[in-house]
Amino acid sequence: MKEISVVIPVYNSHECVHELSRQIKDALKGISYEQIMVNDCSRDSSWDEIKKESETNGNVLGINLRKNGGQDSAILAGLNYASGKWIVIMDDDLQHSPYDIPKLYAEAQKGFDVVYANFALKKQKLWKNLGSWFNGKISEVAIQKPKNIYLSPFKIVSKGVVDDMVKFNNLFPYIDGLIFQVTRNITQIDVEHHERELGKSNYNLIKSIKVFMRMLFGFSTMPLNLASYIGFFSAFVGLILAIYYFAKFMLGLEKLTGWTSTVILILILGGLILVALGIIGKYLGQMYLTLNSQPKFIVRETTRSRE
Repeated sequence: MKEISVVIPVYNSHECVHELSRQIKDALKGISYEQIMVNDCSRDSSWDEIKKESETNGNVLGINLRKNGGQDSAILAGLNYASGKWIVIMDDDLQHSPYDIPKLYAEAQKGFDVVYANFALKKQKLWKNLGSWFNGKISEVAIQKPKNIYLSPFKIVSKGVVDDMVKFNNLFPYIDGLIFQVTRNITQIDVEHHERELGKSNYNLIKSIKVFMRMLFGFSTMPLNLASYIGFFSAFVGLILAIYYFAKFMLGLEKLTGWTSTVILILILGGLILVALGIIGKYLGQMYLTLNSQPKFIVRETTRSRE
C-alpha cells in the first residue's frame, strides 16, 4: 500500500500533464505515492501524454474513460483505483501546487479525516468566485457544511473515508457531498491559489451549474421542501385574498372583476405547479437511472493492470 494516492481528473490539459507529474514527483520525495490521472474523454492529446508519463514513471497510473461524465465522475473513477492510506484530490491545471500536498498530509496526521485547502485569494474569474460563494451558502443548508469550511477541489482524504464514499450508489456523484455523508471530522489550511500558466480553463458557467445541481438534487431534499413551502404560502395568500375580496363584495365596496385577476392567478398558480412537478420529476428521473444500474463511469483502458 502506498502512503499517498494523488487523483487528478484530466480534461483537455495535455500541456500540463508532464509539468504536473514532475512537480508531484519532486514534492513527494521520500514518500511512497501513486499518481492516478483520469482522462475524462479529452478532445486533445491528454491521453497520449498520460501514457508517456506512465511509461517513464512507474508511479503513474492512467485511466481512460469511454465517455465524458464530468469532473466528479472522473474523480470517483480514480478513487476506485486508489490504494494509498491518504488520497489527495486536485485539479490538472497547476493552480493547485503539488508542493502544498505535504502541508495537507501533515495536517491530516493530527487526526482529521479530511483536510481542505483554503484559498484566501482565488486567482480566477469573478463569476467563479461568486459561484463558489453561492454554492458554499447553499451547501450549508443542503449538506450541512460548516460555515468556516471552503469546499475546495484541492483536499486530502483518508482511505477509510474513501472506501465508504465509493459504496454509495449515486449515479450523479458530488465528491464533497459524499464526504459530508461519511464524516464531519474535517478541517482546512490556507494555501496559495496559483495562476494558470499553461492551457486554458475548461470550466464554464454551464458545467458549474451542473455541479451545483448535483449537490442540490443528489444530496438534499431542500428543493422538494422549498416547493412545499411555496405551495403552502401560495394557498395561504390565496385564501386570505379570497376572504378579503368576498368581504368587500358582501359590504358592497367592490364588484367582482373578471378576466384580469383570473388570468393572473392561473398563471401564478399554474407556474408554481409546473415548478413543483419539475422538481419531483428531477428526483424521479435520477432514481430511475440509478435503479436501472447505469454505471457512474466506464473505463476504456488503463496504462497498467489494476493491482
